Amino acid sequence: MEREILSTNRKALQINLDPTIYGTIAEIGGGQEVARNFFQAGGASGTVAKSISAYDKLFSDRLYNRNRTGRYVSEARLTKMLKTEYDEVINILEEHRPKRCRFFAFGNTVAILNYKKDNYSHGWLGVRYQVNQQTEPNEVVLHVNLLENDGLLQQQTLGILGVNLIYACYFFHDRPNVFLKSLLDNLSRDRIEITLVRMTGPDLEYVDNRLLSVQLVSNRMTNATMFDRYGNVQQPSEMLYKKNLLAFRGSFRPITYVGFDMLKTSYSVFKRDEDYKKQKTLSLCEITLNNLLEEGELDERDFLDRVDLLNGMGQNVMVSNFREYYKLVSYFSQFKITNLRIVIGIPTFLNVLDRSFYTHLNGGILEAFGKLFVKNMKLYVYPTKDPDTGELITSKNLPLPGDLKYLYRYLMENRKILDLENVKEEVLPIKSREVRRMIENQKPGWERKVPVYVEKFIKANRIFGYKGDGELIERNRDECYE
Repeated sequence: MEREILSTNRKALQINLDPTIYGTIAEIGGGQEVARNFFQAGGASGTVAKSISAYDKLFSDRLYNRNRTGRYVSEARLTKMLKTEYDEVINILEEHRPKRCRFFAFGNTVAILNYKKDNYSHGWLGVRYQVNQQTEPNEVVLHVNLLENDGLLQQQTLGILGVNLIYACYFFHDRPNVFLKSLLDNLSRDRIEITLVRMTGPDLEYVDNRLLSVQLVSNRMTNATMFDRYGNVQQPSEMLYKKNLLAFRGSFRPITYVGFDMLKTSYSVFKRDEDYKKQKTLSLCEITLNNLLEEGELDERDFLDRVDLLNGMGQNVMVSNFREYYKLVSYFSQFKITNLRIVIGIPTFLNVLDRSFYTHLNGGILEAFGKLFVKNMKLYVYPTKDPDTGELITSKNLPLPGDLKYLYRYLMENRKILDLENVKEEVLPIKSREVRRMIENQKPGWERKVPVYVEKFIKANRIFGYKGDGELIERNRDECYE
């Protein structure tokens, strides 16, 4: 059934007229508009116990961070705000308000566009709230990027988003995808990007935040989402900022000895870079949304199986809607990546070199390569074998159209394209799709084509069509990197 989209004013009024919803609205920095929307709607005395704008940094520190550590616009600061404000509401009002009251604390800490228009406009918003009276609170946290080129418009956008968030917490908490979509009610997607949503609490235990994050990408509310090696949803800018990054795109359904060898050989090359520092280096496996939707719609269980498998191997995971590699590189570049390395196999590399994929660009393949081969990026090319001759095909003997050879030679001579060496040639004939078909058809022998950990994981969790028996296993049995 189609959902009626209420105006911001009507949402605020509906909350104001609900006698059970009562709490605090606290805002730091550019986000001063949420409380105003409730006051303008009328009847705010039924909802707002206190509104506060801790605009001065000293006031913000005094209220929420007395040791003055960390950034002001951060998840850590938002968490402290929500805890402080919610605890105050409970301590002061719980004994004096009707038993049916459901208390909440809303907070945001935001940097809107400055006068010079040269800063990163983003913010953290959250609500700590009770779904039912006299119960433990739930918590919802968002990170957003503000896309408008005007500070006043950004403030208006934040005011609408804040009302949408509070409304969704009370009226859509049992429908996660409706919850997500409602956050953009009365907003267009070119005004704001929601890069992270995290839900926790006794009434939200059924929510898998990984699926929620993929829905952000699927709903075009953001371009990418990330999970750390432990399966936790993370803000991309927090994970990627000024890191050395090694990215490997694939379906990972399942990851075979070929994929495993690509990860190990590429990382061993990356470690030889002069700028390499283990604590500043991040590797991730990227899955495109197009890959997840290859059956027509998102198979949630299949997606989670892939993430669990990769996490079990110690991998960070990213899901994006970037079909072209140059768009992936452009996305990474915004986080000031120190060194970027993309791992790619020969068959996929041939697609990258196919000019037909760039006809929508005015500059064609030249424009695409200008965006792909930025100054800190290199392609690590993994070889393959010619199925007819058995010859090893690398970036050096790749068959190329004649009009590309000079551009290609330039890239090779400037070491923008590097072959991965010391690969295990005996595993090169293995194909992931063939392995999956063997698993689905219960055909023996697939076990010899995947790492031991992957075999045991598939059997223990009966994934990718496996119907036999298997023993439970521990995570992180096979580390790709030492």
